Amino acid sequence: MTQRNETFAPGTSAAIEDKHEVIVVGGGMVGAALVALLGRAGMRVALIETRPAPVRLDQVAKAHPAPRVSALTPVSQRLLTHLGAWQLMQQRRVTPYRFMQVWDGEGSGEVRFSADQAGMPVLGHIVENELTQAALESLLPSCGGFTAYYGTRVTALEKSVHGHRLQLADGRRLEAPLVVAADGAHSALREMAGITVSAQDTGQHAVVTTVRCEQAHGEVARQVFTAGSPLAFLPLTVAGDDHYCSIVWSVSAERAEALCGMSRQALGAALADAFAFRLGAVEVCDEAYRYPLIQRHARHYVQPGLALVGDAAHSIHPLAGQGVNLGLMDAAVLAEEVTLAWKRGAKWGDSRILTRYERRRRGDNSAMLALMMGFKQLFGARQPGLTLMRNLGMNGVNLMTPLKRLLMRQATGERGRLPHSCR
Repeated sequence: MTQRNETFAPGTSAAIEDKHEVIVVGGGMVGAALVALLGRAGMRVALIETRPAPVRLDQVAKAHPAPRVSALTPVSQRLLTHLGAWQLMQQRRVTPYRFMQVWDGEGSGEVRFSADQAGMPVLGHIVENELTQAALESLLPSCGGFTAYYGTRVTALEKSVHGHRLQLADGRRLEAPLVVAADGAHSALREMAGITVSAQDTGQHAVVTTVRCEQAHGEVARQVFTAGSPLAFLPLTVAGDDHYCSIVWSVSAERAEALCGMSRQALGAALADAFAFRLGAVEVCDEAYRYPLIQRHARHYVQPGLALVGDAAHSIHPLAGQGVNLGLMDAAVLAEEVTLAWKRGAKWGDSRILTRYERRRRGDNSAMLALMMGFKQLFGARQPGLTLMRNLGMNGVNLMTPLKRLLMRQATGERGRLPHSCR
């Protein structure tokens, strides 16, 4: 097998027809993980990404954390360790959390979880998205047969004798038996393939920023539900200082606009008040950013020669921080099914192979999407009866260690038949 390791930028010369075994469109965390998994198996993989260049590992995890973070589960950690990315991330900045506290800001209900109760060393890690991205991208050049096309996009998708042919904005034409859409919630490739999505506008925007609190976070991920607007303080440790947190506050569009327009001092006061001063005074360290929260789910994940992964297949409310974890599991399962077929000489873009991927992932993703919408509706309800019921329920769960252990196993990704790379 011919092995290549090339990166093309706009304006450079390359073959008009370039054939690969898999083409991944979208080089975010999920797309990069998929490319790494397929490349490690020996497949010839192309990556198409609109960014002009990879994220450099030596330029991330600087003094102040980036505003966008993910709560990576132990299962995602095992996948990243399998690829060699986690070891690079640990050298920079990952923050473990061993405890979780969830409470109702309009009542007395509260649930506390701990890693000890789950029989695990940690419940997860809070990691800046750009660090995970950079670690994964740094691995790709070592994958034999890997070719990257940065700074360009797909303008047309058409079927061919060998699978699909892609037309790129820079004039190149690529072909492969399997094309994977990993290009996000607004996937252009998904639209070109004619795959529709069901969408539920949550009516909320997420406000994200980084803060430094008066009290140390103590490796606790905290979330309060108040007036239907969940507010999370996710622990970050910066240069040994454990007073930092990443904020995710899901509020109405109007409220989000108002919060992002506040001075840092006013926003810190609003955060501390909404959080009932559980971590004391709050100092905002960065700009506040907002983005709309719309849950989407593709009607189908696959077509002959084409598959969707990550946000291209499903996007979820950040209530439980499961979005990236679901996408990484998509990548791991698809890579497992495709490489097994490739190694035994079967057609890896065949619908029978891809349907196995969809069958393994769709149920889990659907259940998590439904659960998040259910939580939003339950905690958004203002009726006194429902408020009483949810508070009684939370306090009841807090007293039942076996039930909490089961919930924690689910929340940490230990669900169903895990792919080999995540065991």
